[in-house]
Amino acid sequence: MEVTSRIESRPEYLSYEAALGARKLVEEIMLVRPGEDVVITADSSTDARVVDVTAQAVAAAGATPTVVWYPTRPSSAMEPPGPVAGAVARSQVWIEYALAYIMHSDAFRAAMAQGTRYANLTGMDVQMLVDTVARVDFQGTIDLGKALVGLLEKADEVRITTPAGTDLRARNGGRPINLRGKPAEKPGETVMLAGQISWNPLEETQEGVLVFDGAVWPPNDLGLIRSPIRMEVSEGTVTSIEGEGTDATVFRRWMEDQARSADDPEVGRNMYRIAHWSLGFNPGVTKPTGRIVEDERIFGCVELGLGTKGAWIGGDPFLAPAHTDGSLLNPSIYLDGEAIEIEGRYVHPDLVEICRRLGIPGY
Repeated sequence: MEVTSRIESRPEYLSYEAALGARKLVEEIMLVRPGEDVVITADSSTDARVVDVTAQAVAAAGATPTVVWYPTRPSSAMEPPGPVAGAVARSQVWIEYALAYIMHSDAFRAAMAQGTRYANLTGMDVQMLVDTVARVDFQGTIDLGKALVGLLEKADEVRITTPAGTDLRARNGGRPINLRGKPAEKPGETVMLAGQISWNPLEETQEGVLVFDGAVWPPNDLGLIRSPIRMEVSEGTVTSIEGEGTDATVFRRWMEDQARSADDPEVGRNMYRIAHWSLGFNPGVTKPTGRIVEDERIFGCVELGLGTKGAWIGGDPFLAPAHTDGSLLNPSIYLDGEAIEIEGRYVHPDLVEICRRLGIPGY
């Protein structure tokens, strides 16, 4: 996976800032209470410093941290080793740092069914913890997310264009708009890193051209991309994958391999279905890094997922052999014909006001 290099071996590097980020994550986002069992899962690709500082924050909050390490799986959404599944199913809170995350697996669904509060922070390293949690105004970012949710809830037609060639239209049809970066207030609730809203418009209305030009993951061979990946979309399904560089070839072949791996042909075809549309707005993420948790939340970006669709999104869920996400840079977003963002900069007055309050450059 190609990522922006930022390896720093010194244990003291950003140690104070990382401790602050872990405390905010544990206390303000996951709302960990004294006496709770908190499981932290990590694979052999995970930054150990993030795991350690999170476990310390859990203990400081009066809860019991249990850390589970296991080998990195070949791809995301695979079933974990049995002891991992058992641990998360017995937890009140589960924080996942594994690069090959197990969200969308049967083990994940079992944990959610029994009431675990869950956060997917796949691939997080110390720099990401500092940039996207410690240094971010969490409540202000939630306010921006709620404003975006409100605008989308009032709209029916959505159109997204980008300089790279995306021109995608759909109708919301009253589907729910989900604020993902929020406190984990309810049992069985899945929360994500602050700075993202997600929904899926009516599948049969999703038409046009989709171009990933920021980052795509999985497959593991990608991450940061050097050349755009262009897809035709009809009724919510990708019908072709093209591009002038090797990235499109790698992505197309991976999608084909995933689709062929399914025992049920219908499940295989679901690999090409759009699972969700998302808007990213974490103030700490200003460019792609190759780490999907960040790349989905680049400030002002759009991100779309293909493959398995969770029930929380709205509309009928569906299973596929895998799930992949790709980001679109410098988008323009039109709601019922009115622009709320032009080439990566919000123009709706309500959004502009919040951006100014957050101190976002350019507002």
